[in-house]
Amino acid sequence: MKSLEEVESDIISLINDKQEMAYAEIKKYAETYGIEDELLERSLKELEKANAIASRNSGGVLTYYMLQEEQPIKRVFIVEDDKNINKLMALSIGREFEITQIYDGKEAMERIKYEKPDLVILDLMLPGMDGLEICQRIKSDESLKDTIVIIVSAMDATSNRFKGIKYGADYYIKKPFDPAELRSLVTIFLKKKGRRFDPLIDLPNEERITNAVENAMKQGSLQSTIGTLKVEGLAEFANAFGTEAGITILRLVSQLLQDKVKEIGNVFVGFLNSSDFVIAGDEAGVRKLVEGIKAEFSAVLPFVYQSEGYKPIELGVENAYSTPVPSLSLSFTAIGKQEIAERRAEVLKNKPADSIGAYTYEELRHILGSEDIDVTITRDPSGVKLSVSKRNSREKPEKDKDLKAI
Repeated sequence: MKSLEEVESDIISLINDKQEMAYAEIKKYAETYGIEDELLERSLKELEKANAIASRNSGGVLTYYMLQEEQPIKRVFIVEDDKNINKLMALSIGREFEITQIYDGKEAMERIKYEKPDLVILDLMLPGMDGLEICQRIKSDESLKDTIVIIVSAMDATSNRFKGIKYGADYYIKKPFDPAELRSLVTIFLKKKGRRFDPLIDLPNEERITNAVENAMKQGSLQSTIGTLKVEGLAEFANAFGTEAGITILRLVSQLLQDKVKEIGNVFVGFLNSSDFVIAGDEAGVRKLVEGIKAEFSAVLPFVYQSEGYKPIELGVENAYSTPVPSLSLSFTAIGKQEIAERRAEVLKNKPADSIGAYTYEELRHILGSEDIDVTITRDPSGVKLSVSKRNSREKPEKDKDLKAI
């Protein structure tokens, strides 16, 4: 039987190898070596307490991130005019950071400009200067643009979440907020080992999408559903307004999905590095998530269009615009088990016979019927990049197939 120290050492080695690891993967290791659940949980808690790792539930997958061992103390500004909430935020973050509490927007902007904090937690309704303007100024200033901005607000998230993301906010949390979620985000943003944390790209990756596909193929999962949620019209939108506008839409959909997964539970969301997201889970949960995300996306679309200069014509007709609008919508396609099995068999012909391993994004797109992509997301040291296919047209897929058990 391994000791607590030995299990902690093994966990550190496991996570450090990939810089992040899902709880299910860690648990699989523990089961292999006969480590009891109680000892595993205790080890994970002790490592988090020691700030060696941090955890976050992303896309329905609990993931542990490796933290940097030694680094200069990071500076965090909390800009919130309610003193009680400001204090709660400071207590939530903990003592690992140098925290400055500010209660006025104008004062905050002046101090941010000259003191250059690493991260700003920002309310929207502030005296002196509102939070959206502060966010926009931070991200448009060459000397401040790398400052991480987390918006925490009770204001209507329908329009303000989109505006915050458009102005460069790294994340948007609705009030009342979960102190543990805030602490987790701040810690991972500032102390994660390796490349900078990005809530879009850091949705479950190829390995975890692979697991979702394999789980869907197992016997006994007849009531499960797996499919793709596509942002229709994204290529045309990016061509019309620029690639940054396209990335903003993907970030918006990503955060809306992550919020919905927290509400519903037992649903998995991954990202195929294109205009498609993967959704898997029990049929009722997937249906609820798809219906909810579509409703929220439809509600925010008028603000998206208006932000690009399209103004509604006041003729009593909803969503009427003076010039054609590049149309955006969400469509979900559920994939039958037999279809997955056939495509999966094609992919496995080129895989080692003794091991499936993780599928590549290209292989996953083939298995899930999402090969005909017109938008591709890549990442380099300067950040996330969006590229649009040069094809002038493509065959439109059948939209909104009825959810079906697979």
